[in-house]
Amino acid sequence: MSNPKHTLFWMTLFLGVVIIVGALIHKPLISAFMANWVFNLLILSVLIIGIGLTYRQVFVLFPELKWIAQFRTGHTGLSVVQEPRLLKPLARQLGEDTKRDRFTLSTLSLRTVLDGIHSRMDEQREITRYFISLLVFLGLLGTFWGLLGTINSVGQVITGLDMSQQDFGTVFAELQEGLLTPLEGMGTAFSSSLLGLGGSLILGFLDIQAGHAQNRFYDGLEEWLTGVTNLVDRVDGGKDLS
Repeated sequence: MSNPKHTLFWMTLFLGVVIIVGALIHKPLISAFMANWVFNLLILSVLIIGIGLTYRQVFVLFPELKWIAQFRTGHTGLSVVQEPRLLKPLARQLGEDTKRDRFTLSTLSLRTVLDGIHSRMDEQREITRYFISLLVFLGLLGTFWGLLGTINSVGQVITGLDMSQQDFGTVFAELQEGLLTPLEGMGTAFSSSLLGLGGSLILGFLDIQAGHAQNRFYDGLEEWLTGVTNLVDRVDGGKDLS
């Protein structure tokens, strides 16, 4: 089976490139972040949690590979090894007394085991997919929130102008001062969109890499099981159909 360490390498390399690019343009990023640091901190926190979940998808494969390696040695004592999470349907199906690499499963049992393992993988990926959608949602929410504040501020500036004054310089100064608040709202809108969409792109790439690692693990597991088991279907009192 393929080693998930290669996936961890590419994920870490990608994050390193992102960090380097962020360090090179840190000044505009800090300005964008401070436009509404509370909301942007929420987006950044969601991104960090999502990155941790994608790494967890890959790290959980190592105990499963260790369990398979222990199982294929043919030695007893699997109870010492921690019970696998993804491969729990297979572990329960085979049991402790099964002869290693020479067990027999029916076609239906094998399909049921593989479907159970595949559904467990999908459950893990659904969480990271939710976080990707959540980043996009938070970015759009910040955009609409900032635009709403901008519209309200512009309305207050327009209604607050006193055009009866003869000094247009004073009117222009009041207009200039009043537009500062709407501009802050625009900063909130664009900064949240930038961080939300950028975070979703980062998390999306990591989720793809984690998905590739899980798919390679599943394909290797399927090839191993179909290669070492005798697929039989018992009908008519126990006759074997090859």
